[in-house]
Amino acid sequence: MSETICALATATGGAIGIIRISGPQTLEILSRVFSKNLTQAQPNTIHYGHIKNRQEIIDEVLVSVFRAPHSYTGEESAEISCHGSRYILSKVLSLLIANGCRQAGPGEFTQRAYLNGKMDLSQAEAVADLIASTNQATHQMAMSQLRGHFSSKLAQLREQLLKLTSLLELELDFSDHEDLEFADRSELMELTKTINNHIIHLAKSFETGQALKQGIPVAIVGKTNVGKSTLLNRLLKDDRAIVSDIHGTTRDTIEDTIDIKGVTFRFIDTAGIRQTQDEVEQIGITRTYAAIKKASIVLWLIDEEPSTKEINDISQRTGNKKLIVIKNKADKASNNSYKPLNFPFITISAKYGTGIEKLEQAIYEAANIPTLTENDIIVTNARHYDALVRAHDSIQRVIDGLEMQLSGDLLSEDLRQALDTLSEITGGQITPNEVLENIFKNFCVGK
Repeated sequence: MSETICALATATGGAIGIIRISGPQTLEILSRVFSKNLTQAQPNTIHYGHIKNRQEIIDEVLVSVFRAPHSYTGEESAEISCHGSRYILSKVLSLLIANGCRQAGPGEFTQRAYLNGKMDLSQAEAVADLIASTNQATHQMAMSQLRGHFSSKLAQLREQLLKLTSLLELELDFSDHEDLEFADRSELMELTKTINNHIIHLAKSFETGQALKQGIPVAIVGKTNVGKSTLLNRLLKDDRAIVSDIHGTTRDTIEDTIDIKGVTFRFIDTAGIRQTQDEVEQIGITRTYAAIKKASIVLWLIDEEPSTKEINDISQRTGNKKLIVIKNKADKASNNSYKPLNFPFITISAKYGTGIEKLEQAIYEAANIPTLTENDIIVTNARHYDALVRAHDSIQRVIDGLEMQLSGDLLSEDLRQALDTLSEITGGQITPNEVLENIFKNFCVGK
């Protein structure tokens, strides 16, 4: 924290590149390489000038000055807007390092923001999620967490737990009076169950958060030559998979993603299901069945009326998963009247694009994604989920202890554990260095 750090904050190759500097000597170091003295510069001001090395002018730049504590990191900081030349950016960085800066590590600017109290730990992690967001849903989830909605909810839960703990510990101070109770046990049970339900709700949202973050897996299955690869290419609007009239062309799973209504879906084209002696094709079919197990949604593509055996087989393999039956080759079919059981059924032509919009709508509805707003709290981080699960375990022990009429000291201990566990999410406790390093090591340099 006593060192001044610098790093490139933008991708190379663009018209403009931004170099970020933060630390106690920011303006002194800048003044050594800039054509103006910035040590007395006003906060939130922009200065035009030159970056120079002795008499050599390296580039015409704009320098934005931010004074502590009103900066991203909470420290004296600045941003240099240069031309995007790799040579220029490298030269400016080298010049800053030669004059006293140190190259920043991954996530070090955000880590300093956390250590300086500009954001809590869950908000810091949301910065990485915001940078990595690829669609509307992941962007909204990251913005909600960055704006502190998750932190506020946890603060409410912790405040309630702290009140309960304080009352129970107050009883311990008057342990000589055995009949004295500051915490009404029936009210304590009711409030504890309410807190537990909130924690369970947050933990359950993790499954939705992971699906939205990584992409909802959708398996395209069916017999050989029904048009699975053609459908994948149509959905992706790209010739991603090989299309051929030869049976068994696709022998392995092919995977790619598309966005439908702001949600990412991960489509998996699979090997056609049929009886075969080809060992390689058999491996592909085995992987098809594995893809069905992993998928949240299964698209069963057919081009003729399926047999009862085929219907029973697909029903058993998909189980409780969302199954959409797709009748392909509508441009060739002479009879579209059949409909297997009561599954959602759509008729399309993958070759000509007929019915694709209707199919995309059906896929989106099958995902059952809740309508997200910026205020919704969806847990996306495995570390947060783990902490919530452990907090739930502690609260459940309190509930069990109340039912067994355990003493206040035992109840208080479990409440304390729940408090400490929830604090891990926001960094309210002193967080071990290895935890911080693990969190920030996956950030990009310059953030």
